[in-house]
Amino acid sequence: MLAHRLLGFLFLGLAFGAEQDEEEVSSSSSSKKSSKVVKTEDDVVYLPPKDDPDVYFGEHFDDAAGFERRWTKSSAKKEGKEVDLSQYDGEWNREAALKDPLMGDFGLVLKSKAKHAAISSLLRKPFLFKEEPLILQYEVNFQKGQDCGGGYLKLISYDKAFESRGFNDKTPYTIMFGPDKCGSDAKLHFIFRHMNPINGSITEKNAKKLDTKERTNFEEFLKDKRPHLYRLILHPDSTYEISIDYKIVNHGSLLQDFEPPVNPPPEIDDPKDFKPADWDEIEKIPDPEASKPEDWDEDQPRQILDTTDSKPDGWLDDEPATIPDPTAEKPEDWDEEMDGEWEAPLVDNPTCVSAPGCGVWKRPMIDNPLYKGKWRAPLINNPNYQGKWKPMKIKNPDYFNDPEPFKRLSSIGAVGIELWSMSEDIYFDNLVITDNLEIANSWAAESYDLKIQKLDANDAGMFRRILLYSNRNPWLYAVYVVLVGLPLVLIVTFCFSGGSSSSKGDTKPLVDPKKTDAVQEDDDEEEDDDEEENEDDESDSSMPVPEPSVEVKSSPRKRRARKE
Repeated sequence: MLAHRLLGFLFLGLAFGAEQDEEEVSSSSSSKKSSKVVKTEDDVVYLPPKDDPDVYFGEHFDDAAGFERRWTKSSAKKEGKEVDLSQYDGEWNREAALKDPLMGDFGLVLKSKAKHAAISSLLRKPFLFKEEPLILQYEVNFQKGQDCGGGYLKLISYDKAFESRGFNDKTPYTIMFGPDKCGSDAKLHFIFRHMNPINGSITEKNAKKLDTKERTNFEEFLKDKRPHLYRLILHPDSTYEISIDYKIVNHGSLLQDFEPPVNPPPEIDDPKDFKPADWDEIEKIPDPEASKPEDWDEDQPRQILDTTDSKPDGWLDDEPATIPDPTAEKPEDWDEEMDGEWEAPLVDNPTCVSAPGCGVWKRPMIDNPLYKGKWRAPLINNPNYQGKWKPMKIKNPDYFNDPEPFKRLSSIGAVGIELWSMSEDIYFDNLVITDNLEIANSWAAESYDLKIQKLDANDAGMFRRILLYSNRNPWLYAVYVVLVGLPLVLIVTFCFSGGSSSSKGDTKPLVDPKKTDAVQEDDDEEEDDDEEENEDDESDSSMPVPEPSVEVKSSPRKRRARKE
């Protein structure tokens, strides 16, 4: 009982400590990133991320006037579309998240669905692909899930003549990055546009797909209605890393992990080379010297009737297996002119339940032991086989070698979101473009991390809080071992010690239930019963005893009665 009380007091203390700990979870879990603290279990003190002058672009959407000044909604039209479908008339709004928003935190939300929507903003200064990495980071939350549509960004190529109101799907971009889904096809886009150094043509290069495990996790992110942090780091050596919620999900090189590859092959098939008419590509041919055996019967069927089987006795040939349901009634609204003649649904014939079968009996089919099928000559190696024909190789007239595609990327002058989605309320927030990873981490710590802490705090149960509190106070696990293990040790010790004492004292029972009984008439009755049993045994002594004999043991109560 003492252990139970101690355990109860411990859990009460843990619950209180966990609640106190939840108030400090923000600072403890992100101490190296942020100084924000949890004010209560349900709220977080939020301040917009610090505006660093070194960032090329930073947008937290918390400043209403700044948002209206910096962002421009497109009023363009898509080419080759009907008038009703060509207009970029999707609705954008600056508002708080639908679930557990941070106080004072706002984001950019696509409010409409089944409409083309585009919006863009100029960078503070163009990003030039030279000696510093490109770091693109932002949050996106499909607040109502996603059936078909995207949440990706476009880094628009620098152009002095760029007009934000004319931003559309044809506007040149340098990089497209972010999630996209339609039906069961979910993608994490990373596309860059590469310029051919010979002829100046532009080709889109697509990053390799996620592996199976990461793809499965990624698909859940599109359905869980929570914010997720997407980050792309593109290094000057043309390597890249893609992470979601700080976890790297894809990485590689612009030179090796994109389709089509940046550099074309040095040789290509000669387009003027053709396969000769007499070129023999058949590797195996029928043996011309083989002949069909004389006893080969091609007319035998694959299966025949089983003549060894016979109709079971009691088979009801005249009874159908199914009959119209006698309990069925024609619906009152049945119109024979419209619906045709009504027929009751069929049910199993109850007469056939006790019979081996009903209806016309047919012999079953079995495999024909004489069946051989169509005879064909065996195959042999073709003596004229020349192998698979391939055209000759020639030098690729369009070949070039770009060893540093990073430095050939077009400068970035603006960032834009150009979407068509069947889901509304897609939430974007905390978009930053920089060349300093510490700045990106600081933005995430001061915004995304706080959102997750608040969502987790509101979703967490008491057990999870205690677990988190215990992880921050590891000495508590030693207390758990003592409080849980001590009662178990006492129980085991008591049980085993009781069993050993009884085995040693066979001549003296541990408990005699009759020593404190005031009345013992039931023993007399038991003695009478024993005498009757003895008389019965004597009268039956001459009877043969069946083998094997069964020993009938008297109950412990009756044995004690005899002893007394």
